[in-house]
Amino acid sequence: MAGIVTKKQKAKSQRGSEESPIAKWTLITIALLFVSVFLLLPLVNVFYQALSRGVSAYLDALKDPDSMSAIKLTLLVAAISVPLNVVFGLAAAWTIAKFEFPGKALLITIIDLPFAISPVVAGLMFVLLFGRQGYLGEWLDAKDIKIIFAVPGIVMATTFITFPFVARELIPVMQATGTEQEQAALTLGASGWQTFWHVTLPSVKWGLLYGIILCNARAMGEFGAVSVVSGHITGQTDTLPLRVEKLYHGSGAASASAAFAVASLLAILALLTLCIKSALEWKAERDFERAQQAVPDHSDSHA
Repeated sequence: MAGIVTKKQKAKSQRGSEESPIAKWTLITIALLFVSVFLLLPLVNVFYQALSRGVSAYLDALKDPDSMSAIKLTLLVAAISVPLNVVFGLAAAWTIAKFEFPGKALLITIIDLPFAISPVVAGLMFVLLFGRQGYLGEWLDAKDIKIIFAVPGIVMATTFITFPFVARELIPVMQATGTEQEQAALTLGASGWQTFWHVTLPSVKWGLLYGIILCNARAMGEFGAVSVVSGHITGQTDTLPLRVEKLYHGSGAASASAAFAVASLLAILALLTLCIKSALEWKAERDFERAQQAVPDHSDSHA
Protein backbone atom coordinates (compact mmCIF):
# COMPACT_ATOMS: atom_id res chain seq x y z
CA MET A 1 0.00 0.00 0.00
CA ALA A 2 2.90 2.33 0.66
CA GLY A 3 3.93 2.21 -3.01
CA ILE A 4 0.49 3.15 -4.32
CA VAL A 5 0.01 6.85 -5.19
CA THR A 6 -3.53 8.05 -4.46
CA LYS A 7 -5.49 10.41 -6.71
CA LYS A 8 -5.29 13.10 -4.06
CA GLN A 9 -1.51 12.89 -3.99
CA LYS A 10 -1.35 13.04 -7.79
CA ALA A 11 -3.58 16.11 -7.81
CA LYS A 12 -1.32 17.82 -5.25
CA SER A 13 1.81 17.02 -7.25
CA GLN A 14 0.22 18.33 -10.45
CA ARG A 15 -0.89 21.54 -8.73
CA GLY A 16 2.62 22.03 -7.43
CA SER A 17 4.08 21.84 -10.95
CA GLU A 18 1.56 24.20 -12.55
CA GLU A 19 2.09 27.90 -13.09
CA SER A 20 -0.12 30.50 -11.45
CA PRO A 21 -3.30 31.48 -13.32
CA ILE A 22 -1.89 34.95 -14.07
CA ALA A 23 1.29 33.54 -15.64
CA LYS A 24 -0.66 30.92 -17.55
CA TRP A 25 -3.14 33.32 -19.11
CA THR A 26 -0.42 35.89 -19.79
CA LEU A 27 1.54 33.33 -21.79
CA ILE A 28 -1.59 32.18 -23.62
CA THR A 29 -2.50 35.78 -24.50
CA ILE A 30 1.00 36.54 -25.79
CA ALA A 31 0.98 33.38 -27.92
CA LEU A 32 -2.45 34.16 -29.37
CA LEU A 33 -1.50 37.76 -30.14
CA PHE A 34 1.70 36.66 -31.82
CA VAL A 35 -0.08 34.06 -33.94
CA SER A 36 -2.83 36.52 -34.87
CA VAL A 37 -0.53 39.39 -35.84
CA PHE A 38 2.25 37.50 -37.60
CA LEU A 39 0.39 34.52 -39.05
CA LEU A 40 -3.37 34.89 -39.31
CA LEU A 41 -3.64 38.57 -40.31
CA PRO A 42 -1.15 38.28 -43.23
CA LEU A 43 -2.90 35.13 -44.42
CA VAL A 44 -6.34 36.74 -44.27
CA ASN A 45 -4.98 39.84 -46.03
CA VAL A 46 -3.66 37.72 -48.91
CA PHE A 47 -7.11 36.31 -49.62
CA TYR A 48 -8.78 39.68 -49.07
CA GLN A 49 -6.50 41.41 -51.56
CA ALA A 50 -6.81 38.53 -54.01
CA LEU A 51 -10.62 38.82 -54.05
CA SER A 52 -10.76 42.63 -53.79
CA ARG A 53 -11.57 43.00 -57.51
CA GLY A 54 -14.14 40.21 -57.56
CA VAL A 55 -14.17 36.47 -58.18
CA SER A 56 -14.06 36.86 -61.96
CA ALA A 57 -10.89 38.97 -61.80
CA TYR A 58 -9.42 36.44 -59.38
CA LEU A 59 -10.07 33.55 -61.77
CA ASP A 60 -8.82 35.55 -64.75
CA ALA A 61 -5.54 36.20 -62.92
CA LEU A 62 -5.08 32.48 -62.31
CA LYS A 63 -6.02 31.60 -65.90
CA ASP A 64 -3.51 34.04 -67.35
CA PRO A 65 -1.18 32.09 -69.72
CA ASP A 66 1.96 33.20 -67.90
CA SER A 67 0.45 32.29 -64.52
CA MET A 68 -0.67 28.91 -65.86
CA SER A 69 2.86 28.34 -67.13
CA ALA A 70 4.22 29.16 -63.65
CA ILE A 71 1.75 26.73 -62.06
CA LYS A 72 2.71 23.93 -64.47
CA LEU A 73 6.44 24.55 -63.95
CA THR A 74 6.05 24.56 -60.17
CA LEU A 75 4.19 21.24 -60.26
CA LEU A 76 6.76 19.79 -62.67
CA VAL A 77 9.70 20.81 -60.50
CA ALA A 78 8.04 19.37 -57.39
CA ALA A 79 7.13 16.16 -59.25
CA ILE A 80 10.82 15.64 -60.12
CA SER A 81 12.63 16.92 -57.04
CA VAL A 82 10.43 15.28 -54.38
CA PRO A 83 10.80 11.67 -55.68
CA LEU A 84 14.55 12.23 -56.06
CA ASN A 85 14.76 13.38 -52.46
CA VAL A 86 12.68 10.41 -51.34
CA VAL A 87 15.21 8.02 -52.93
CA PHE A 88 18.24 9.97 -51.65
CA GLY A 89 16.68 10.47 -48.23
CA LEU A 90 15.84 6.79 -47.79
CA ALA A 91 19.33 5.75 -48.86
CA ALA A 92 21.04 8.29 -46.61
CA ALA A 93 18.83 7.58 -43.59
CA TRP A 94 19.23 3.81 -43.97
CA THR A 95 23.01 4.15 -44.28
CA ILE A 96 23.33 6.41 -41.25
CA ALA A 97 20.86 4.58 -39.00
CA LYS A 98 21.77 0.98 -39.78
CA PHE A 99 25.54 1.03 -40.32
CA GLU A 100 28.71 2.28 -38.66
CA PHE A 101 31.43 3.52 -41.00
CA PRO A 102 34.23 6.12 -41.14
CA GLY A 103 32.95 9.56 -42.12
CA LYS A 104 29.44 9.04 -40.75
CA ALA A 105 29.51 12.36 -38.88
CA LEU A 106 30.71 14.10 -42.04
CA LEU A 107 27.81 12.64 -44.03
CA ILE A 108 25.32 13.92 -41.45
CA THR A 109 26.92 17.36 -41.66
CA ILE A 110 26.69 17.37 -45.46
CA ILE A 111 22.99 16.45 -45.28
CA ASP A 112 22.43 19.52 -43.10
CA LEU A 113 24.39 21.79 -45.49
CA PRO A 114 21.29 23.19 -47.28
CA PHE A 115 19.98 24.32 -43.87
CA ALA A 116 23.22 26.15 -43.11
CA ILE A 117 23.74 28.19 -46.27
CA SER A 118 21.53 30.81 -47.89
CA PRO A 119 19.39 29.63 -50.82
CA VAL A 120 20.82 32.51 -52.87
CA VAL A 121 24.33 31.19 -52.25
CA ALA A 122 23.16 27.73 -53.30
CA GLY A 123 21.84 29.19 -56.55
CA LEU A 124 25.15 30.96 -57.16
CA MET A 125 26.96 27.66 -56.67
CA PHE A 126 25.04 26.15 -59.57
CA VAL A 127 25.66 29.22 -61.72
CA LEU A 128 29.41 28.96 -61.07
CA LEU A 129 29.32 25.29 -62.03
CA PHE A 130 26.92 25.18 -64.98
CA GLY A 131 26.63 28.80 -66.15
CA ARG A 132 28.07 29.99 -69.45
CA GLN A 133 31.08 31.45 -67.63
CA GLY A 134 31.20 28.57 -65.11
CA TYR A 135 33.59 25.67 -64.78
CA LEU A 136 31.51 23.40 -67.03
CA GLY A 137 30.02 26.16 -69.18
CA GLU A 138 32.15 25.67 -72.29
CA TRP A 139 31.66 21.92 -72.29
CA LEU A 140 27.89 22.28 -71.87
CA ASP A 141 27.73 24.83 -74.69
CA ALA A 142 29.68 22.49 -76.95
CA LYS A 143 27.18 19.71 -76.20
CA ASP A 144 24.24 22.14 -76.57
CA ILE A 145 23.09 21.36 -73.03
CA LYS A 146 21.35 24.18 -71.19
CA ILE A 147 21.05 23.97 -67.41
CA ILE A 148 21.13 27.53 -66.07
CA PHE A 149 18.14 29.69 -67.08
CA ALA A 150 16.28 26.48 -67.91
CA VAL A 151 14.21 23.81 -66.20
CA PRO A 152 17.15 21.50 -65.31
CA GLY A 153 18.80 24.26 -63.26
CA ILE A 154 15.56 24.95 -61.39
CA VAL A 155 15.12 21.25 -60.62
CA MET A 156 18.72 20.92 -59.40
CA ALA A 157 18.51 24.00 -57.17
CA THR A 158 15.17 22.88 -55.72
CA THR A 159 16.44 19.35 -55.11
CA PHE A 160 19.48 20.71 -53.29
CA ILE A 161 17.46 23.02 -51.04
CA THR A 162 14.87 20.37 -50.15
CA PHE A 163 17.27 17.44 -49.74
CA PRO A 164 17.45 17.39 -45.89
CA PHE A 165 13.71 17.16 -45.24
CA VAL A 166 13.13 13.47 -46.00
CA ALA A 167 16.47 12.29 -44.63
CA ARG A 168 16.15 14.30 -41.41
CA GLU A 169 12.67 12.89 -40.72
CA LEU A 170 13.74 9.31 -41.36
CA ILE A 171 17.08 9.16 -39.51
CA PRO A 172 15.69 9.38 -35.93
CA VAL A 173 12.82 7.04 -36.79
CA MET A 174 15.15 4.39 -38.22
CA GLN A 175 17.52 4.79 -35.28
CA ALA A 176 14.64 4.27 -32.87
CA THR A 177 13.41 1.10 -34.59
CA GLY A 178 16.87 -0.45 -34.52
CA THR A 179 17.97 -3.42 -36.62
CA GLU A 180 16.38 -6.33 -34.75
CA GLN A 181 13.40 -6.66 -37.11
CA GLU A 182 15.60 -6.64 -40.22
CA GLN A 183 17.95 -9.21 -38.70
CA ALA A 184 15.03 -11.45 -37.81
CA ALA A 185 13.65 -11.22 -41.36
CA LEU A 186 17.04 -12.05 -42.88
CA THR A 187 17.40 -14.98 -40.48
CA LEU A 188 14.04 -16.33 -41.67
CA GLY A 189 15.27 -16.26 -45.27
CA ALA A 190 13.97 -12.94 -46.58
CA SER A 191 16.06 -11.18 -49.21
CA GLY A 192 17.34 -7.64 -48.83
CA TRP A 193 14.56 -6.14 -50.96
CA GLN A 194 11.89 -8.19 -49.19
CA THR A 195 13.21 -6.99 -45.86
CA PHE A 196 13.16 -3.38 -47.05
CA TRP A 197 9.64 -3.47 -48.52
CA HIS A 198 7.94 -5.57 -45.83
CA VAL A 199 9.86 -4.66 -42.67
CA THR A 200 11.85 -1.43 -42.91
CA LEU A 201 9.48 0.68 -45.00
CA PRO A 202 6.29 -0.05 -43.00
CA SER A 203 8.08 0.78 -39.75
CA VAL A 204 9.04 4.28 -40.99
CA LYS A 205 5.98 5.06 -43.13
CA TRP A 206 4.74 7.99 -41.00
CA GLY A 207 8.14 9.64 -40.87
CA LEU A 208 8.51 9.15 -44.63
CA LEU A 209 5.11 10.66 -45.41
CA TYR A 210 5.80 13.58 -43.07
CA GLY A 211 9.14 14.21 -44.77
CA ILE A 212 7.54 14.05 -48.23
CA ILE A 213 4.92 16.62 -47.23
CA LEU A 214 7.51 19.07 -45.88
CA CYS A 215 9.76 18.50 -48.89
CA ASN A 216 6.91 19.16 -51.33
CA ALA A 217 5.83 22.32 -49.50
CA ARG A 218 9.36 23.74 -49.61
CA ALA A 219 9.82 22.72 -53.26
CA MET A 220 6.72 24.63 -54.33
CA GLY A 221 7.57 27.69 -52.26
CA GLU A 222 11.32 27.95 -52.92
CA PHE A 223 12.33 31.41 -54.10
CA GLY A 224 15.98 32.32 -53.43
CA ALA A 225 17.90 29.57 -55.23
CA VAL A 226 15.34 29.34 -58.05
CA SER A 227 15.46 33.10 -58.55
CA VAL A 228 19.21 32.94 -59.21
CA VAL A 229 19.20 30.03 -61.67
CA SER A 230 15.92 30.70 -63.50
CA GLY A 231 16.69 33.93 -65.32
CA HIS A 232 13.10 35.17 -64.71
CA ILE A 233 11.99 34.34 -68.25
CA THR A 234 8.25 35.02 -68.29
CA GLY A 235 6.25 32.06 -69.46
CA GLN A 236 9.26 29.73 -69.41
CA THR A 237 11.25 29.73 -66.15
CA ASP A 238 8.95 31.56 -63.73
CA THR A 239 7.70 29.41 -60.87
CA LEU A 240 4.78 30.52 -58.69
CA PRO A 241 6.90 32.49 -56.17
CA LEU A 242 8.77 34.25 -59.01
CA ARG A 243 5.48 34.99 -60.75
CA VAL A 244 4.12 36.57 -57.57
CA GLU A 245 7.16 38.83 -57.29
CA LYS A 246 6.98 39.88 -60.95
CA LEU A 247 3.28 40.70 -60.75
CA TYR A 248 3.63 42.57 -57.46
CA HIS A 249 6.33 44.82 -58.88
CA GLY A 250 4.31 45.43 -62.03
CA SER A 251 2.40 48.63 -62.70
CA GLY A 252 -1.21 49.19 -61.73
CA ALA A 253 -3.65 47.87 -59.19
CA ALA A 254 -4.65 44.99 -61.46
CA SER A 255 -1.11 43.63 -61.41
CA ALA A 256 -0.97 43.80 -57.61
CA SER A 257 -4.33 42.08 -57.33
CA ALA A 258 -3.12 39.36 -59.70
CA ALA A 259 -0.02 38.93 -57.52
CA PHE A 260 -2.20 38.32 -54.47
CA ALA A 261 -4.35 35.92 -56.49
CA VAL A 262 -1.34 33.80 -57.40
CA ALA A 263 -0.04 34.13 -53.83
CA SER A 264 -3.36 32.84 -52.53
CA LEU A 265 -2.81 29.69 -54.55
CA LEU A 266 0.47 29.15 -52.71
CA ALA A 267 -1.32 29.84 -49.43
CA ILE A 268 -3.96 27.24 -50.28
CA LEU A 269 -1.23 24.71 -51.00
CA ALA A 270 0.39 25.56 -47.66
CA LEU A 271 -2.92 25.11 -45.81
CA LEU A 272 -3.52 21.77 -47.51
CA THR A 273 -0.02 20.71 -46.51
CA LEU A 274 -0.74 21.71 -42.92
CA CYS A 275 -4.01 19.76 -42.90
CA ILE A 276 -2.35 16.64 -44.30
CA LYS A 277 0.48 16.99 -41.77
CA SER A 278 -1.99 17.28 -38.89
CA ALA A 279 -3.97 14.29 -40.16
CA LEU A 280 -0.82 12.18 -40.36
CA GLU A 281 0.23 13.19 -36.86
CA TRP A 282 -3.25 12.31 -35.54
CA LYS A 283 -3.18 8.96 -37.34
CA ALA A 284 0.32 8.15 -36.06
CA GLU A 285 -0.67 9.05 -32.50
CA ARG A 286 -3.82 6.95 -32.77
CA ASP A 287 -1.84 3.95 -34.04
CA PHE A 288 0.63 4.39 -31.18
CA GLU A 289 -2.17 4.46 -28.61
CA ARG A 290 -3.70 1.32 -30.10
CA ALA A 291 -0.34 -0.41 -29.95
CA GLN A 292 0.07 0.62 -26.32
CA GLN A 293 -3.39 -0.67 -25.45
CA ALA A 294 -2.63 -3.98 -27.14
CA VAL A 295 0.33 -4.53 -24.79
CA PRO A 296 -0.86 -6.26 -21.59
CA ASP A 297 -0.30 -4.20 -18.43
CA HIS A 298 1.02 -6.27 -15.52
CA SER A 299 1.58 -3.34 -13.17
CA ASP A 300 -1.61 -4.05 -11.19
CA SER A 301 -0.60 -7.66 -10.55
CA HIS A 302 2.86 -6.57 -9.34
CA ALA A 303 1.28 -3.96 -7.08
